[in-house]
Amino acid sequence: MTRPNFDLSGRRALVTGASRGIGQAIAAALAEAGADVAITARTVEALEETRALVERTGRRCAALAQDVRDVEACGSVTKAAAEHLGGLDILINNAGFESVRTSFDVDEALWDQILSTNLKGAFFCAQAAGRIMAETGGGAIVNLCSLTSYVGIPTAVPYGASKSGLLGVTHALAAEWAAHNVRVNAIAPGYFRTAMTEVFYENDDWQSRMLDKIPQRRFGRESDIGGVAVFLCSDAAAYITGHCIPVDGGYLASI
Repeated sequence: MTRPNFDLSGRRALVTGASRGIGQAIAAALAEAGADVAITARTVEALEETRALVERTGRRCAALAQDVRDVEACGSVTKAAAEHLGGLDILINNAGFESVRTSFDVDEALWDQILSTNLKGAFFCAQAAGRIMAETGGGAIVNLCSLTSYVGIPTAVPYGASKSGLLGVTHALAAEWAAHNVRVNAIAPGYFRTAMTEVFYENDDWQSRMLDKIPQRRFGRESDIGGVAVFLCSDAAAYITGHCIPVDGGYLASI
């Protein structure tokens, strides 16, 4: 039997929303696995810590400013990342936005901000990366979905709509782009304590109730995500496309 190959040496990756949290952890994991990594956030200054983590592994890093709500920038920044790295083999669609609000209080501006960031932006980044990959022999795209891709979460209707839509995008692109040797998969993080979700974790009662629903009885750590991303981008996952892997401590399996 041939052993699975998780090595990403020689691969060129782009990670959106990489200034902190899950995006930062994935960028560092890809670099540790051997990939050169381009990272984006709304400002280059916000990327300094992530750049240092990537360069500490000895891999090349390009830091680029990007607002994924700008469709034109999705194309131009993806192209710039490929030019900096000498090609593009991997895209991690991680940039995201959430704002906790009851559904009665959701206005059009919030709806558009969340959907434009999490769904529209992710699609057009994938489109730009997919074009490059299709022309150069293939690649791997990983979208960051959510538990809300599967279950309803109160006060998260726009976010759930965006992440459910992103799961649909994952399925459809995987079916369409297999002919170009472009694999499209997703990761659905469970409850991870990040800057975006900190508002929940400030409530001790909420923490206790959530832990009771997670079979592993702990919240996710950023280190729990990197290995899954590396796997999906590596040759070990060469025959996997159109799937979403929950990283949730058993939450979905137990409800």
